[in-house]
Amino acid sequence: MRAAVFESYQGELHVQQVADPRVRPDSAVIQVDACGICRSDWHGWMGHDSDVQLPHVPGHELAGVVAEVGNDVTRWKCGDRVTVPFCCGCGSCGQCLAGHQHICDNYMQPGFTAWGAFAELVEIRYADVNLVALPESIDSVTAASLGCRFATSFRAVIHQGKVNAGDVVVVHGCGGVGLSAVMIAAAAGARVIAVDINDERLSLAKDCGADLALNAAHVDDVPAAVVDITAGGASLSIDALGSHQTCANSILCLRKRGRHVQIGLTLGTEVNPPISMSTVVAKELELYGSHGMQALEYAPMLQMIETGKLQPRKLIGGTVSLSEACQILPRMNDFPGRGVTVINRF
Repeated sequence: MRAAVFESYQGELHVQQVADPRVRPDSAVIQVDACGICRSDWHGWMGHDSDVQLPHVPGHELAGVVAEVGNDVTRWKCGDRVTVPFCCGCGSCGQCLAGHQHICDNYMQPGFTAWGAFAELVEIRYADVNLVALPESIDSVTAASLGCRFATSFRAVIHQGKVNAGDVVVVHGCGGVGLSAVMIAAAAGARVIAVDINDERLSLAKDCGADLALNAAHVDDVPAAVVDITAGGASLSIDALGSHQTCANSILCLRKRGRHVQIGLTLGTEVNPPISMSTVVAKELELYGSHGMQALEYAPMLQMIETGKLQPRKLIGGTVSLSEACQILPRMNDFPGRGVTVINRF
């Protein structure tokens, strides 16, 4: 099969012929129709993630068709259209048995713990636990954009953030994760403030339902501005980027008893941001992490997409070939393009 491979951290990606994946008893091999290009892939390419072993094929946001299944797989057959959470559960550890497959003790992540979907074929372990059936009305490019950014934001806003109609929600960072969070919060009936330093992304945030766009490059004190605009602060604030600054801003812009959800990965130079715990205590704030969404929780999200209440297709900035993706991935920390870029030509 053709796959994009890097053989050293921060090294060039090359499309080359590699061996097809061999199906194991619990796994399925997926013929990849589409795969998103995500900043998390960039972290793996940089060497920030210890799961990534060289040589490596990135890619964790995928949609495609089941090409082969192992002997122990009972729920899926060849020809089924599927997508998959970016973090897959083993189905048998304590977390999985409690329904938390997205934080499995023995997790499998395509593009991190195993070769990913910047390829014509990808193997997904524990297929009965992790594959998600795709409705015919959702095309593969849209489905690929769900796997990390959109599904993660859905759980962050709906489950972890416990959004309510009428809440004031602030989203810090309007990349794919942030724009998804804006759309989902707005669909839930919240008043949404989008924060970024790029006017084009802020314009897209308005298209996705943000009531107000705030350019942090032109504001001396983002938390103070949010508190002033909202007459007290946000009910729910989300760091969708993952930096010391956005994490601090998200916590400090909350009203009393507000909720902060950390989605953005704080890796590399942004690892372990300092937190104002005195503010957390004084305001009785709630702090949550959010790491993906398990396959069993996809149905409500897919239903909202089918009915048009959520429109993730709006977030797709363009499609590219596998060869073009090799040039884009190393630049993901510069947030190239507008919206999500998806590979659909292999």
